[in-house]
Amino acid sequence: MDLQQLRYVIAVAETRNFTRAAEHCFVVQSALSHQVANLERELGVKLFARTSRRVEITAAGEAFLPPARQALEAAERAATDAAAAAGLVRGRLAVGVIPAVAAIDMPAALRHFRERHPGVRISLRVDRSDDLAAQVAAGDLEVAVLGLPEGDRPRGVRFRELARDRLVAVVPPAHDLAREAQVSLRQLARETFVDFPVRTPGRAQSDRAFAAENLARDVAFEAMALDLQIQIVRHGLAIALLPSAVTGDYPDLATIPVDNGPLRVEFLAWSEFNPSPATQAFLSSLDEIA
Repeated sequence: MDLQQLRYVIAVAETRNFTRAAEHCFVVQSALSHQVANLERELGVKLFARTSRRVEITAAGEAFLPPARQALEAAERAATDAAAAAGLVRGRLAVGVIPAVAAIDMPAALRHFRERHPGVRISLRVDRSDDLAAQVAAGDLEVAVLGLPEGDRPRGVRFRELARDRLVAVVPPAHDLAREAQVSLRQLARETFVDFPVRTPGRAQSDRAFAAENLARDVAFEAMALDLQIQIVRHGLAIALLPSAVTGDYPDLATIPVDNGPLRVEFLAWSEFNPSPATQAFLSSLDEIA
């Protein structure tokens, strides 16, 4: 039994699919399947029941999985601690980001970090702010960039404010509002919108602004992916309210300031519970480029 086999078993258990597990582990499927089969022969039990279309973990696999995860985490932590003692930073770093990060140039931040700590393997997760904060609090993410409505604060994590930004209306260039120097929420309330899903922090920013003016609006399209929202606007299906700092990436669309428009606050969140050397190095790296 070796650590790579443990990684493969955990990946198959999480994805319920050998092909996706192989992609996650950056290995060809045949090699992953071969190693899992070798481990099953060594253990004398089947960890997975599988057909050509279906994979399910067995009772033996369910019993094997928790200690396998513990063993892999302990081995990775041992390697990380040994490297730290030698003045090196290694290990893994899980970073969460909202779909529209504006306060940090994340690719540039990652390049700056990797140039100094090439031994760290980084995974990125895009999600809604409240879920990202919960994942940081639970230890599933080390660091996250959140976007919340004005007045809200991340819960269960350490945080610092990064930036504040007013949302602007984003419309196709042929739209009637495209020629306006500024628009009101009452004008916008007549339009059809694309926005983030209901009850997400990204949606709450706009919903609260319209509610404060006793205005209703039609959100006909919901999407977590920012690029999909932009495509819906480009095709003239709806307009959007987005942070002004991200609209520069879409010069083919018109952006209009909104009088008393929604305000979004971005935060950097992390946990102080036993932070890894990679986490501490990443936070320091962000301070260097701030």
